[in-house]
Amino acid sequence: MPPLVLDRATGRPLAVQLADALRTAAAGGVLRPGDRLPSTRELAAALRVSRTVTAAAYDQLVAEGWAEGRRGAGTYVVGLAPAGTAAARRGTPRAAPERPAVDLRAGSPCLEVLDPAAWRRAWRAAGDRPPDPGPEPGADPAFQAAVAEHLLRHRGLPAAPEEVLATGGTSAAVAEVARLLPPGARVGVEDPGYLRAVGALRAAGVEVVPLPVDGDGLVVDAVPPGLAAVYCTPAHQWPLGRRLSAARRVALVARARAEGWWVLEDDYDGELRYDVAPLPLLAALAPDVVVHLGTSSKVLSPTLGVGWLVAPPEVRTAVAAARTATGTRPGRAGQRVLAALATSGDLARHLRRLRRELAHRRALVVDALAGAGVPVTGDPAGAHVLVPLPDRAAEEAVVAAAAARGLAVDGLARHLAGPGPHDPPAGLVLGFAAPARAELRRALPVLAGVLAERGRPASPGGDGPAVASL
Repeated sequence: MPPLVLDRATGRPLAVQLADALRTAAAGGVLRPGDRLPSTRELAAALRVSRTVTAAAYDQLVAEGWAEGRRGAGTYVVGLAPAGTAAARRGTPRAAPERPAVDLRAGSPCLEVLDPAAWRRAWRAAGDRPPDPGPEPGADPAFQAAVAEHLLRHRGLPAAPEEVLATGGTSAAVAEVARLLPPGARVGVEDPGYLRAVGALRAAGVEVVPLPVDGDGLVVDAVPPGLAAVYCTPAHQWPLGRRLSAARRVALVARARAEGWWVLEDDYDGELRYDVAPLPLLAALAPDVVVHLGTSSKVLSPTLGVGWLVAPPEVRTAVAAARTATGTRPGRAGQRVLAALATSGDLARHLRRLRRELAHRRALVVDALAGAGVPVTGDPAGAHVLVPLPDRAAEEAVVAAAAARGLAVDGLARHLAGPGPHDPPAGLVLGFAAPARAELRRALPVLAGVLAERGRPASPGGDGPAVASL
């Protein structure tokens, strides 16, 4: 806590002085987002004032958005208050944030629901295992068993533990598979799509072929002949948020079999659906041509740095051989932590909490934007939605205006693989997992205002009135 001085001779109410001092400390970075404030009783005793004074000051900061009360845990600093509050009207100094006040970009996990006690238990359990005597190109046996059980229970894929290879995550797995392809191989990718996978393919010397996506997912009829593989996200297309239709699933695997190419199935968040049970995997439909890729980054944390691969035997054998030849392999620590979470039941409990929380957040987003007349598309799944915009100019205007108001958002343009024959739509890819729920509630009205004002085709009439900033 910074030094706090209350001057009884000024005649200004002590609660007002205290709120001003704490607000200034938060604006100047002395108090940082996430810092816990002393209890009202402790602070009252330290300042030699009544508890009524400290409680009133805290109530004021909570009302302005500078702090939030967490039941049973105390009062915490949130960060910058919305403009238009009493603080802004009085001209209280505000420091420019080093990073956006609220990050609404898609792709980050929801760490707020991760049980810290369960996390610590899993790391302790992993540390109780003896160290490895040497490199192992496959996977930790406990990890293989945990992933096989997870895939069967949550994704309906009957894979034996020995069929599971550990990976360093989806991008790392894509790179490993790409290096198995012949020189000059061509791989089709969804466009818009996951650019880290695109980068992994290009770094491996593969020619990337952008493929169009519509409301039914990857347009299979647009896949050209002569490819070595097609990378796709069939359960929840990244970033448009649609599922690959049943007819296109059948067509995709039929072409893969007939033309001799692999389907790289990225199931990055397939466990997270809020309307129906998780959709069946392509790997269950066609295990002979599908390379299934999973990751812990979206449902747990990138800290683990671990994913998994289930593929035809020749692919698994080739990946393991390449690892042995080069000495590369995924780390065991993250594998052991995930196995410990699964064995204890904490992983299943976490997934239940995560589904409830993300379903609630998605409803918050849809309701807040609908109230401002802003449409939202995408399946009720995962941790992001798409806000369609009329053109690329409107998309750029929304991203810039949101940034000026302390919100980090992404346009669809950032997810394009490159120039292609098709014309991808414009829109905003809106993530809702990364911020705390209180931050999300604070940010949504601001974003709705930005979209209502800027999310329309450019006109010669000027920019229009300013929207209140966060």
